[in-house]
Amino acid sequence: MSDLAVSLEVPGRVQVDLTADRGDVIAVIGPNGAGKSSLVKAVAGLVPAVGTVVLDGRDLMHVPTKERSLGVVFQDQLLFPHLDARDNVAYGPRARGVARAEARRRADSWLDALGVGELSHRKPSELSGGQAQRVAIARALVTAPDLLLLDEPMSGLDVGVATSLRIELARHLAAFGGIALLVTHDALDALTVANRVLVLDAGRVAQFGTPDEVAQRPTTEHVARLVGLNVIRSGEEFSAFEPSAVTVNLTEPTGSARHRWSGTVAAITPHGAALRLVVRTSGGGPELIADVTPEAATELGLTLGRAVWVSVKATSVRAYTNHAR
Repeated sequence: MSDLAVSLEVPGRVQVDLTADRGDVIAVIGPNGAGKSSLVKAVAGLVPAVGTVVLDGRDLMHVPTKERSLGVVFQDQLLFPHLDARDNVAYGPRARGVARAEARRRADSWLDALGVGELSHRKPSELSGGQAQRVAIARALVTAPDLLLLDEPMSGLDVGVATSLRIELARHLAAFGGIALLVTHDALDALTVANRVLVLDAGRVAQFGTPDEVAQRPTTEHVARLVGLNVIRSGEEFSAFEPSAVTVNLTEPTGSARHRWSGTVAAITPHGAALRLVVRTSGGGPELIADVTPEAATELGLTLGRAVWVSVKATSVRAYTNHAR
């Protein structure tokens, strides 16, 4: 029997069934409007929902929000503005009856662990975004929750700060004895911090598996783009291939062992040492991505709106069926 079993619906927003065991870190990904934040808020009891959230045999849907053994981190921190960092973190233990001195000792310990111990006397307005988010994470972890909910904790932070926080968060989650749900829009979070990935699309579960399974066999265009793959769907059958396997020509390529599409260049962006093209294929077909060298782009005269043909060898395409629903 799983330690966590969720069968939950926020009417008109999201419907999810999932199970998890202690130690699991589940990344929740999907496009905007897929229902990610609604899921987290429903589990936390912050939005109306129907169904069950059974944690260690107890249905949290029948437990008042403040009595659920949860730790919650939102992207905007929601720290108490009138309290300093130490008392923000100490608030949870104090609310559970822990004496002030002990609550502050626990708070100092977690602030030190998150690398912001020297900022314990600062108010939220005196902290940077990254510092405030570390305080928010300390506040969520200090009560040793059974279930940790993180709603895009790296959102809005600059790249360097987000990278540092991701490494720190991954370290603490690896030692976390409960279950964590991490809502994210970043593939790095899903592939490096989590051990399972839940893909939401249009309010439904599109895929649920290990990071490797989802990265190698994505079943939605959003995830395919996150992990940098081309994916073409036909019913429940999928075909995936790397952008580096795509050849770009100005005329229709020949050879029977190729899949080919005509289209126009919709975007050109640097990608490492290459240029990454987004090609909008004709007739309402899929958008495909291709990596070309700057020299090839110059030789072909690739510009936005340029008509091109893109092709891929059949041997570079891997086919699979969605078994992860």
